[in-house]
Amino acid sequence: MARAFADVAVPREVVDAVLDAGLRAPSAGFSQGWAFVVLEGREQTAPFWELTAPITSAGGGRWGRRKQAPVLILPLANRQAYVDRYAEPDKAALGLDPVAAWQAPYWLVDTSFATMTMLLAATNAGLGALFFALGRDDRELLAHLGVPGGYQAIGAIALGWPGDGDVRSGSLARGRRPRRETVHYGRWAGA
Repeated sequence: MARAFADVAVPREVVDAVLDAGLRAPSAGFSQGWAFVVLEGREQTAPFWELTAPITSAGGGRWGRRKQAPVLILPLANRQAYVDRYAEPDKAALGLDPVAAWQAPYWLVDTSFATMTMLLAATNAGLGALFFALGRDDRELLAHLGVPGGYQAIGAIALGWPGDGDVRSGSLARGRRPRRETVHYGRWAGA
């Protein structure tokens, strides 16, 4: 994840290639219950930062530099798209038309898949990218952006060319958990 961005615009065709990767992510029942609001340039990104403050303003330094990102992508999940899809004849027998029947909220899972796919595409394009939480109620932001009801922001992606002085996260010092603690073949190890 990049936290410092160069003050250089990202061509629309590069942004679209990143978005296209996300649009090809898998989704339950091919529901595709996601949408993405793309903000480009300071005129569009400045209101985002104002409407998500104070959490996005917290801490200067490396976190403050994310505001230099020339592109922000707001991934949005639509629960009703899944409820409607699973009420259709080819899926109705599964009994997932009420929200309570879903063991996992696939509208969030699938929007997360699309987001991760976009992060990978951004990296492959040589861009820096950062996924971060909004950290507060998103209603004012969504209203400002004209997002219709029923959509939930899962966070935001800052996107741009990597800038000077990007510092790796201190959390990386924790190291990755060993495979023996995270991968269990056949059954849980030690059970």
